[in-house]
Amino acid sequence: MSIALVILAAGAGTRMNSDLPKVLHRIGNAPMLVHAMKAGLALDPARMVVVAGYGADQVSAAARDWDEAAEIVVQQEQLGTGHAVAQAAPLLTSFEGDALVLYGDTPFISTETLEAMREARLRHDVVVLGFEAADPGRYGRLVMAGEALERIVEFKDADAAERQITLCNSGVVCADAATLFSLIAAVGNDNAAGEYYLTDIVQIARDRGLSATAVTCDEAETLGVNSRDQLAAAEAAFQARARATAMEDGVTLTAPDTVFFSHDTVIGRDTEVEPNVVFGPEVTVESGARIRAFSHLEGCHVSRGAIVGPFARLRPGAELAEDVHIGNFVEIKASRIDRGAKVNHLTYIGDAEVGEETNIGAGTITCNYDGVFKHKTRIGARVFIGSDTMLVAPVSVGDDAMTATGAVITADVEPGALAIARAKQVNKPGMARKLFEILRAKKAKGG
Repeated sequence: MSIALVILAAGAGTRMNSDLPKVLHRIGNAPMLVHAMKAGLALDPARMVVVAGYGADQVSAAARDWDEAAEIVVQQEQLGTGHAVAQAAPLLTSFEGDALVLYGDTPFISTETLEAMREARLRHDVVVLGFEAADPGRYGRLVMAGEALERIVEFKDADAAERQITLCNSGVVCADAATLFSLIAAVGNDNAAGEYYLTDIVQIARDRGLSATAVTCDEAETLGVNSRDQLAAAEAAFQARARATAMEDGVTLTAPDTVFFSHDTVIGRDTEVEPNVVFGPEVTVESGARIRAFSHLEGCHVSRGAIVGPFARLRPGAELAEDVHIGNFVEIKASRIDRGAKVNHLTYIGDAEVGEETNIGAGTITCNYDGVFKHKTRIGARVFIGSDTMLVAPVSVGDDAMTATGAVITADVEPGALAIARAKQVNKPGMARKLFEILRAKKAKGG
């Protein structure tokens, strides 16, 4: 059966004390909204509707950046969850299939849980996601009679017996789309807040002779984020899960609590990650690599057997082939480093191609930017770049060539050549003593 996702992302999140819409605050280097979209996308939805409100332009841009097919509808007034879902009705009028309501500030609901809801929909008209709460607090309670969900009771409306119930409402709902919007159309706002509550559809459904049930998940999946401290807790939960998954997949983390992952980090088995490593977005590390301490990787690909760090930075577009060595205080950006090449010390390689088995000496810089344009440096195979070489792009160094230490290379170097490009050294006997005397005398006079 086809399914449409309706993701509620209209709230401002006043407790965040932020100009940024709540759902765009990041967990694992991705907006919370993206986490909710990723979970739903695993169901292969036919449609995805994001209900935006506060900061709608920003929310729309983030949603479409992740999924170009995402449809956006704006809730001009925030009049409750039922009202929010109703905004999607005009877009899904002719949709034949189920509608699943998710929340942009609830980032951890698993694909397995959503699949369980979909399975339950084969037997019931309305399916609600619940969780057993360690501390039910002021959550709405799910009143069950066997498999049947009789009603959802808000805490303030619950009697003493109902408040003892620990099965709580997450807000996530799945139903046939036409049925869902028909139920929502019947929801009133005769409550203290004057809002239209999605939870009311359960009672309306039962009054119409429809069946409702609840699927349960771990409480951690339903963690909502409404404040900075909850955002920090969500980040900690994400990182704990990502670390555990990496180790289960065969990755060695020597100090797990000091390694930070992004939502899309991919690391192959038998890779070793040392302490204090940060993986930014869009990083892939193949099996058998080693990421040494205090390294930062973002938008890069590290192949099998490569060594990175310690204290290395791989920026977007860095592509390391097999058995490459990137050493301490080395930065690589938008460059391919071919098999077995070494860039071991205090070096910047940007907008470059480095051939196999080439050795880049300490202090080398590819001078790739002229203040307006970026230019390319091409270094061949088996080249030795002497320490403190400046490669002024655009420039090429051929296979098996060499540059002398301290060279400033402004012209192409043919294969097999030695390039020497530095001023002749001149020693002036006694000049240092004379200069020091002049300077010290000037200093003594306060000059």
